[in-house]
Formats: sequence, C-alpha cells, structure tokens
Amino acid sequence: MNNSSKTQPPWLDRQAYPFESRFFRTPAGSMHYIDEGSGDPVVFVHGNPVWSFVYRNVITRLLPDFRCIAPDHLGFGLSDKPADWSFLPEGHARNFEQLLESLDLKRITLVVNDWGGPIGLSYALRHPERVENLVISNTWLWPVDSDWYYQAFSGFMGGPIGQMLTREFNFFVRSFMFVVFGDKAKLTPEIHEQYIQPFGNRDERKGMWVFPKQIIDSSAWLASLWSNIGLLRNKNVLLAWGMKDIAFRENELNIWNRAFPGATVVRFADAGHYVAEEKPLELAEAIRRLASGTPAPA
Repeated sequence: MNNSSKTQPPWLDRQAYPFESRFFRTPAGSMHYIDEGSGDPVVFVHGNPVWSFVYRNVITRLLPDFRCIAPDHLGFGLSDKPADWSFLPEGHARNFEQLLESLDLKRITLVVNDWGGPIGLSYALRHPERVENLVISNTWLWPVDSDWYYQAFSGFMGGPIGQMLTREFNFFVRSFMFVVFGDKAKLTPEIHEQYIQPFGNRDERKGMWVFPKQIIDSSAWLASLWSNIGLLRNKNVLLAWGMKDIAFRENELNIWNRAFPGATVVRFADAGHYVAEEKPLELAEAIRRLASGTPAPA
C-alpha cells in the first residue's frame, strides 16, 4: 500500500528537502519514499547512517527530465523504526524490492552508495529486465570476511563497544560521518542536524548499529549476489567514486572496474564517501548523460 498520510517532523528542513512524502507499508512498518517528476525513473538507494536527504541536490537537478524515486530504509530517515525488527540487509532488500514492484518501473537508472549497493543491486540481479543503467558510488557487493581492513571496522563498530557508542551516544552519525567526508566543510552543522535528528533517541538507532556487524556476518548473502554479477554485464554502468573515501577506496573501485570493463569511470579527487553530498552538480550531470545516452565529454 502506498500513501502520503503521515505528517513530516518539525525538525525537517523543508527548504532543503522540498519533496512530498509518501509511504509504503511493509510487514514491519511504513517505509518513507519520495516520487517526484516524470520521465524514465532514476532510483536512489542510500546507505548508513544517511537517508534520502543525501540525494536531495542531485534529485533537484534531475527533476526536469526524470522521475526521481528515493526511499528511506526502515530505521532511517522518515521511515518507521520498529525496535523488534532484525534490520538485516536481506530484509532491507526485500522491502526495497516490494516497493519497486508496487511502482511497476521499467528502464530504471539505479543509483547506489554504501549499503545501498547490496540492497539496490540485489533488486537489479532479481529483475535485470527492469534496470537499464547502474550508477555505482563508493560501495561493494562481494564478501570481505577475509579482508583485515573490514574485519577490524566491522568487529569494532559492530561489536559491543561500537553498538553501545551508537545506541547511547549516537556516535556513528555524530562522529563517524565526519571521518568519511573528503571536504569536512561540506558537512555543515545545519546539514549534519538533518542526519542526527532521525535518530533522536536510543530506541531509534538499531538500524544504524546493525549494519556494521553485517559487513562480515552477511558474507554468504554478499557472495550469492556477487556470483551472479554477470547478469548485469550488459548494463550501462557509471562508476562515480570519491577518491578520499577511507571506507571504499581505489582498490574497491578497481574491483568494480574489472567486473564492468566498459564502465564510464568518474573519479572525484577531493570527495569522500558521500559523493551526492560533496559533488551533487557533477554527479547529477554524469547521471543525466548515462540515463539519456549522451557520450561523456572527452
């Protein structure tokens, strides 16, 4: 069921995020999304600890020519935060699939970042006939359980100490977000507040602290997705990468490039993990070119 019956919270910056809120009912709760404009659909899938707000400036630039759809996963943004739900990535992927199937989209341009990569690309792998273009930005899809770098991060932030810091002090969004920005000045206090507020109390933070542990614990699911990557090799692919990201580095970009040797690669030398926040104009233009079949400038 899709509707727009809920009211928006008082902390929401309506000038920065001037979109109509819609809600899709999942078995675990209401999933917020926006659906603006007309034309071929561009679907944006966020990661942790952000929400559809992260894509606002990209969406605004694409709206004249495209239908822009951006959900908030359960536990994030304006979606419900059911304390008794698992918040496992596979569950998020099922919710995302159900939402998109309810919208009956075709010729999709899928834009993914962070955990939005596995969640969004899971849909593409299950419904390749509905997806035409992929925009892959600072994310992954393969198991990293043998990589000490991710073992260390997942073990700490997903372990008892990391969970406690996030649950009790909102650490992941208050502190860790700064670490992965290339230009820290781009995360202004006003913008940062729009990411802090959805996690106003400790009972609303479970979704945020479950994800880090699943970097390792969801390895079997990730392996099942990566083993089918060949199903997407005929897609038009843009790799839009923030080169100052400490989470997904040039090494991960190279893995994607080997998987999609024909991909267009745009490297943002001074951007970090959230390219949509740091380079919205440039990202929007790259998406426009991909979705409209316009060759990239030489």
